[in-house]
Amino acid sequence: MVFPGEVTSNAFPQTTVDAVLAHMNGDHPDDNVLIVRAFLEPKAEAATMIALDGTGGEWTWTVDGTAAGGRVPWPAGTITERGEIRREVVALYDAACARLGVEPRPHD
Repeated sequence: MVFPGEVTSNAFPQTTVDAVLAHMNGDHPDDNVLIVRAFLEPKAEAATMIALDGTGGEWTWTVDGTAAGGRVPWPAGTITERGEIRREVVALYDAACARLGVEPRPHD
């Protein structure tokens, strides 16, 4: 049972999720690879963000033609607001760059 005000893992409407996934996969495919390499699979050759909710994001990737998938929690913990998604994805990107020794690009 979910009580009013209780955070659930699917805190965002599907239209919001679809928009974020389209943006990440269309405009930031290299960022997806960095996040996956830093937190899930260091040998990932390609990566696609496939889902997100209030507790984290999910990616699929390939290594030598073999597909796999996994989840990375948001750095700040559970989120509930649309604007927090960008903040958390940027935080994941920055943390991935730091972990991999890559210079992050500036954020607009």
